[in-house]
Amino acid sequence: MVTQPAVTEQTIATYRQAENANRRTSSRRGNVITLGPEEGSDVMITADLHGNRINFDRLMAIADLDGHPGRHLVMQEVCHGGPRYPCAEQYSDPTGAPFGACMSHLLLEDIARLKAEFPTRFHFLLSNHEWAEMRDFPITKSNKLLNLMFRSGLQEMYGESAERVRTASVEFLISCPLAVRIAGGIFVCHSAPERIRDLGFDNDIWNRPLSEADFAPHGDVFRLLWGRDFTAENAAAFASLVQAQVLVHGHEPCSAGFAVPNEFQLILDCCGQNGSYVVVPTHPCLTHSEIVDLVRQLG
Repeated sequence: MVTQPAVTEQTIATYRQAENANRRTSSRRGNVITLGPEEGSDVMITADLHGNRINFDRLMAIADLDGHPGRHLVMQEVCHGGPRYPCAEQYSDPTGAPFGACMSHLLLEDIARLKAEFPTRFHFLLSNHEWAEMRDFPITKSNKLLNLMFRSGLQEMYGESAERVRTASVEFLISCPLAVRIAGGIFVCHSAPERIRDLGFDNDIWNRPLSEADFAPHGDVFRLLWGRDFTAENAAAFASLVQAQVLVHGHEPCSAGFAVPNEFQLILDCCGQNGSYVVVPTHPCLTHSEIVDLVRQLG
């Protein structure tokens, strides 16, 4: 059943409020959020949720932003996955195969509400699945086109107004930061570009307004969001570029909820039963191993 027009208008207004909050976040420098003791006492870092409402609710209870006024919360990648609308049999792909309409757009709407409610303390990083929605870039999993399922979910909820809601969500995503830098040398972004020493990397994307060309497939923003080179050599090169001692990413599925591929990187995964997160202080400085010791599982 299509929702009431008032709900549609409120959703669009929330996306616009969240977009404005993204662009006006006081701790934002270019495309990076910079957090130190002056901004807060600690930072809770999470990773890929992919529509997992249960894990999202658990993370929000742990974060308790109302009860921890000095805490910042970093989230990333909520689109594509999770429950589907019960009336999904009406949808089929170009081959005629039926598929379910994805409800993960509702989690993205919750992200926008969080940014509107906590404009200075909640930060949503641009990730590859959100980039794919921005760019209408096809992602397939288990022979299902995730973008089509996502779009069908919007249609199920908003009917003829679905495209207006989608446009507002894309404008919000375009405004999202690429990374969070935490005092003590911690750098949080969705992933790391591959083969930095061979291919180079435009390190200026952190500082300047991003253009249409920056968001294009296979550009440096694309490489940042889609890369899966977790070798120690590549991690060291990326850490040197961004002047960090510890890199915290999502993007890579981890059956244990997290992974430590080398002495620079920590990978978090929040969409499975072992979903994990980490809370780090903005002071004092911590080593890579000390940060790994702080990782906790939701289960």
